Amino acid sequence: MSTATAPISGLARLLVQHGRLLEAEAEALHNNAVNTKHSFIEQLISSRKMSAREVAEFGAQTFGYPLLDIDQIDTSYIPSGVLDQKVMQSNRLVPLFKRGSKLFVGISDITNLQALEEVRFQTGLQVEPIVAEDNKLAVLIDKLVEASGANLKNIAVDEADLDIQGGDEEQAGDTANTDVDDAPVVKYLQKILLDAINAGASDIHFEPYEKFYRIRYRQDGVLREIAQPPLAIKEKLASRIKVISKLDISEKRVPQDGRMKLVLSKSRAIDFRVSTLPTLHGEKICIRILDPTSATLGVDALGYEPDQKAALLDAIHRPYGMVLVTGPTGSGKTVSLYTCLNILNEPGINISTAEDPAEINLAGINQVNVNDKAGLTFSIALKAFLRQDPDVIMVGEIRDLETADIAIKAAQTGHMVFSTLHTNDAPTTLTRLVNMGVAPFNVASSVILISAQRLARRLCSSCKAPVDIPPEALLDAGYREAELDGSWVPYRAVGCDACKGTGYKGRVGIYQVMPISDEMNRIIMKNGTAIDIADQARREGVRDLRQSGLLKVKQGMTSLEEVMAVTNE
Repeated sequence: MSTATAPISGLARLLVQHGRLLEAEAEALHNNAVNTKHSFIEQLISSRKMSAREVAEFGAQTFGYPLLDIDQIDTSYIPSGVLDQKVMQSNRLVPLFKRGSKLFVGISDITNLQALEEVRFQTGLQVEPIVAEDNKLAVLIDKLVEASGANLKNIAVDEADLDIQGGDEEQAGDTANTDVDDAPVVKYLQKILLDAINAGASDIHFEPYEKFYRIRYRQDGVLREIAQPPLAIKEKLASRIKVISKLDISEKRVPQDGRMKLVLSKSRAIDFRVSTLPTLHGEKICIRILDPTSATLGVDALGYEPDQKAALLDAIHRPYGMVLVTGPTGSGKTVSLYTCLNILNEPGINISTAEDPAEINLAGINQVNVNDKAGLTFSIALKAFLRQDPDVIMVGEIRDLETADIAIKAAQTGHMVFSTLHTNDAPTTLTRLVNMGVAPFNVASSVILISAQRLARRLCSSCKAPVDIPPEALLDAGYREAELDGSWVPYRAVGCDACKGTGYKGRVGIYQVMPISDEMNRIIMKNGTAIDIADQARREGVRDLRQSGLLKVKQGMTSLEEVMAVTNE
């Protein structure tokens, strides 16, 4: 018997002696811990024989030490630089506070006397153990290491062969002789980019302030802080990003724009649009993540209702005319347009686009970046397109009368034209064109469909829960009395591990798809207002943005609060 139990000691031996584990179980867990190079407590918790809380309570009761909930600790009061971080990580312990010659240490395995002795030797202080839950200690240690910047020296990225490239291939190789190829910073940036892609973020913000430096991701339209690296690395990180984006690293006084690419595999690469902005305390950098796969998901993945999808597909397959997509910045207009272009992208069709800048690269489409400084404006690019035998033209945005005039003439002379405008809804888009100076006749004879859109956060399918909303509130939101028949239930956001506690995961489009009818054209020709056009659209069965959003609530896709927020009418 003694030979069989010889390998186990410490906490494993104690649990057997107190009848909390069978000897064979303790031996098996101990052997697994040795083989996997994890602690015995980690193996014990992962086996679900005891929870982290139960292990902590057992240690505290057996030895008579206090038990502390680490979640209640204010990390700003934890003494820094007292203990080597490798000791903290390998022994799962944290120096909590110092009082005179005593150092109070949070530890999960109270039988690990060697670790406590190491702390005493390293600090020269009397060590007073406090028992804490193993999993909470691990989270706290990660936070402390992240804040100290030690993680920069020990980052291990699984995809070690990833390749970060600049945006302009013709300038490749310029990065070879720079002094910012600092390995820890390179790996840290790579980790930030990978984490952002895996988290489904759309933007990454690197923001320097006087006393701290933070990194935030925009996920599902909401900014969330994900790290506060040491302030000392802000210059190196900014320089590294600027070098691979082919920007001037010596120029810190004016904003700059660039691109870079992260090659994930032979079949997949992610493009990034980089923008720098000089601020009081350094350069703020915003990186927009441009995933080409978003344009190839198909029209069904965007959230159009069946009748809206049918109207859109009918319009884009017409031989000529203009289709406009409208909405605020970040509402998904580019993805919608590229989804339409991808549908039309066939060998027999010539497609040209003018953008500022081109966000999604698609093979088979001739994409042009406008460059106002060089004189390549939207209007000049459009004029050039018309000499290139185009079938389909996409203009990134109609900003002025000259661009609008050329685009409309192209639509009237046998070309399909796509473009965007920044207006609140579909009816106001028509009057906006007239207010820009386009003749009402030209608007009426060219525009065939307008799609206004917003993005609403999608409820997490793992945790959403039914909610009881008073009928009065539903009627005030825009539902009709006949719709409150009890055949559907609204849901609310709850929050779980899958959605990081937000209650939402992903986004869904809310659309107002308005085909331009003969009656609408007559209203335009008579200089009618946006209200007149909206009334006519309602008579023709076109749902406005609020009605489309309420339909998504009925379908259980999003919450009423989210729809009210994004369709604030």
